[in-house]
Amino acid sequence: MAKILITSALPYINGIKHLGNLIGSMLSADVYARFMRAAGNTVLFICATDEHGTPAEIAAHEEGLPVEEYCRKQHEIQAQIYRDFALSFDYFGRSSSPQNHELTNHFYHRLDDAGLIEERAIAQVYSIDDGRFLPDRYITGTCPHCGYPNARGDQCENCTRLLEPTDLKDARSAISGSSNLEVRETKHLFLKLPVLADRVEAWIDSQKDWPLLVSSIAKGWLKEGLQDRGITRDLKWGVPVDRPGFEGKVFYVWFDAPIEYIGATKEWADAAPPGEMRDWKAWWYDAHDVRYVEFMAKDNVPFHTVSFPATILGSGEPWKLADYIKGFSWLNFYGGKFSTSQKRGIFLDQALAEYPSDYWRYWLLANAPETDDTSFTFGGFAGVCNKDLADTFGNFVNRTLRFCSARFGDAVPAGGKPGPMEGELTASVQTTLDRYTAALGAMQLRRAAEALRELWVLGNVYIDRAAPWTAIKTDKDRAAIILRTAINLARLYAILGSPIIPDTCARLREALGVTVGDDYWPNDAAAELAALPAGHAFSVPPPLFKKIAPEEVVALAARYGGDEAGEGAA
Repeated sequence: MAKILITSALPYINGIKHLGNLIGSMLSADVYARFMRAAGNTVLFICATDEHGTPAEIAAHEEGLPVEEYCRKQHEIQAQIYRDFALSFDYFGRSSSPQNHELTNHFYHRLDDAGLIEERAIAQVYSIDDGRFLPDRYITGTCPHCGYPNARGDQCENCTRLLEPTDLKDARSAISGSSNLEVRETKHLFLKLPVLADRVEAWIDSQKDWPLLVSSIAKGWLKEGLQDRGITRDLKWGVPVDRPGFEGKVFYVWFDAPIEYIGATKEWADAAPPGEMRDWKAWWYDAHDVRYVEFMAKDNVPFHTVSFPATILGSGEPWKLADYIKGFSWLNFYGGKFSTSQKRGIFLDQALAEYPSDYWRYWLLANAPETDDTSFTFGGFAGVCNKDLADTFGNFVNRTLRFCSARFGDAVPAGGKPGPMEGELTASVQTTLDRYTAALGAMQLRRAAEALRELWVLGNVYIDRAAPWTAIKTDKDRAAIILRTAINLARLYAILGSPIIPDTCARLREALGVTVGDDYWPNDAAAELAALPAGHAFSVPPPLFKKIAPEEVVALAARYGGDEAGEGAA
């Protein structure tokens, strides 16, 4: 038993997220959290909305709301969507919380006391037409490194290089599109990252088992050489800077947002019901008994492998650093990128309006972009859901329970003893169960989904070979042991599938009268295939999954902009 701290990259407050956002951090983290709880560990799974910065200000202005009210409403909307996707956060906080304000200034003062903060008068881009300084994210232009024409002023999303707004070629305002920009002097604070480079590099080098995607991005940054990084901005909305002369300025969102992992944990502790004591600091401060795992997409990796660790290390205090970072490549939409700003792709509220969450969860995990970019199409989505969920898993459960109910009644049948066929099944289930468990523990999501699918296939192969509908004609006891084994296999599926398709598995557990909780993980196939005794009552649930028809695929593509031509529409 271990203490496992899990954080997912914070979804930005500005708008409902798309499928790529979901698989790139929150859903993947949820599967790991669910598995770790089932395996008997003490888990704290933390996330929050990232609420500061110009995008929130502009979105609030467009809706005619004060920014605080806009963020409150959007937080509630996002929190409900994540509940509908069965994400099992222990706490879903807000980066605008008083706890994060307090901790952000705490880290700033620690860094300042250590001589790692420098005040500078700098040249910053001012938009004459907008009448304001432009934060780096609201300046776009051509990346000087790779030539990408829509790079932001803080980072190029194409090559992931960190940028300063003045680095961009052909810069323009992302608010108005105006190129009527000039450079004016303003005062800001900088974190001396080069001073911390050796400590950051030593920490990165000590991580031997990180995914190649993560370690290569982190080491690529270090190889280029770290630069001092501005940590304040000329904005009204954010964490105010506790420093004389900096009234009206806030901390850069990428300085305060990772600190919200700690802030949200303090929010979780402060939100404890009466009589329950929660020690937030035990998870973060001098927490040698905690294993800390972070989940994020590749564009977030630099900030979590360099900037945030530099903040922690520079504080001189024993705050917990990540033990493992699970990074993801992009999930694309028909070969191009999902785009929140351009409304390209299918977003989470739209997805839930079309099909239950387990359809999406399963497809995303089975196609997780763990090493390379992958592409979503509605044809591919329907094909996987129909074959794996409806035809393999759902069909096995449905035909097993319906046949048993019709011929033996709604209880596990008595009679017969396991034979060679059951022995072969048990051995195959044990091997695949072990592989599934190992893949979940290693956060290898595609391998986990593949192993779960193989378990379902084993059930179908077994019941086809054993053929209880034939055996019952001459040997009722043989039919009974076949069905007893198959029903116990369905019970095993209901437990093992819970990290990936939790809502469906919960319904199946209820139908089968499964009493084990979410803190149980099977490890002995022989015991599991005999867990439900003869006479144990069950009910036959409605079909677990509905197949997605070809005409639905065409309609989905028309609604959401996908081109199914040549895609094989299921």
